[in-house]
Amino acid sequence: MEKIAIVTGATSGIGEAITRKFLSDGMRVIITGRSSEKLDSLKVEFGDKVHVLCFDVRDREFTKLALDSLPEKWRDIDILVNNAGLALGLEPEFEGNFDDWDTMIDTNIKGLLTMTRYVVPCMVKRGKGHIVNIGSVAGDAAYANGAVYCASKAAVKTLTDGLRIDLANTPIRVTLLKPGLVETNFSNVRFHGDTDRAANVYKGITPLTGDDIADAALYAVKAPEHVQIAEILILATHQANGSTIVRKV
Repeated sequence: MEKIAIVTGATSGIGEAITRKFLSDGMRVIITGRSSEKLDSLKVEFGDKVHVLCFDVRDREFTKLALDSLPEKWRDIDILVNNAGLALGLEPEFEGNFDDWDTMIDTNIKGLLTMTRYVVPCMVKRGKGHIVNIGSVAGDAAYANGAVYCASKAAVKTLTDGLRIDLANTPIRVTLLKPGLVETNFSNVRFHGDTDRAANVYKGITPLTGDDIADAALYAVKAPEHVQIAEILILATHQANGSTIVRKV
């Protein structure tokens, strides 16, 4: 039987790559995001294999309405991928932008919690399911000028571990993926559209791609039922941790 996955932030980067990887493996995917134009484009490309839900995970009420609107044949979700997330700004904590902080915390932490609260109870009721949370190497230790983003990803790590504990008496598995330097539109978003500054993030190193993270996600969900891939840290070859990157220029 086809598995049904739901991927937040499916319109670009890691989320889109995971969507494509799952579809190529024969799954059906509920794709979510804020860009109706991009979602509609993916719907045209993949047809009945995807179902579109356009909403912002920061809006708890609208998120529930969107999930409640799912047709019967899309309701039995097997895999939840909490991918929606972002970094905004790169300045000292004492000079940070309040709006940037709110957006990161509301998306990276509260959005993940909202999706978990609405989707996982149905998995528990059915006695099957898998949650994949996209964290970051940034959640392991703070780096200069990125404290709030790092804190939000540390929260993802803690929430994922806590969920795994809370579900240990069920067959439901919980996986945390912690990417390092991945070349997506992540840096462009962080620097509010400054493409030159964003490009410098990847200068002198071959970064990971969204496909690399999607490979890890598929590996985790395809593991035998008695195997729980709890956590995977994925780094570029010349990256040792969140702040140690050797660039060849």
